[in-house]
Amino acid sequence: MPELLKDRLQRRFPGLNVVGTYSPPFRPLTEAEDEGVVEMINGAEPDIVWVGLSTPKQEKWMAAHVDRLNAPVLIGVGAAFDFHAGLVKRAPRWIQHSGLEWLFRLMSEPRRLWRRYLKIVPLFGIKLLQQMVGLRRYSDDQ
Repeated sequence: MPELLKDRLQRRFPGLNVVGTYSPPFRPLTEAEDEGVVEMINGAEPDIVWVGLSTPKQEKWMAAHVDRLNAPVLIGVGAAFDFHAGLVKRAPRWIQHSGLEWLFRLMSEPRRLWRRYLKIVPLFGIKLLQQMVGLRRYSDDQ
């Protein structure tokens, strides 16, 4: 899949310089394998490392590796790689623009995504409300 994604993106964006791709196995890496990945990334000298391992795995990976990588930017992309590679159908534009693409994805892949969305979406809402209340409380004190 990484080579398909690279080819499609380079056709779509002429001049795009992809300095490397890697798709890890579906198992935890050994320490030696993990060190090899770090060396491979650092050796390629990327400006941005795009990480598409799904949530929350990609965020955990980036947090564990940010101090070991020389790249100035790490970005978790979720399903964007699958969309750009043409492997997953995107929601209709009106759904994308309404902010409900997550619901379209859930309806398209319920067995795979229901646990994640049942946990992440409500947790996000709670964290957002906590932050909003905290900001309001802070601004009232000023």
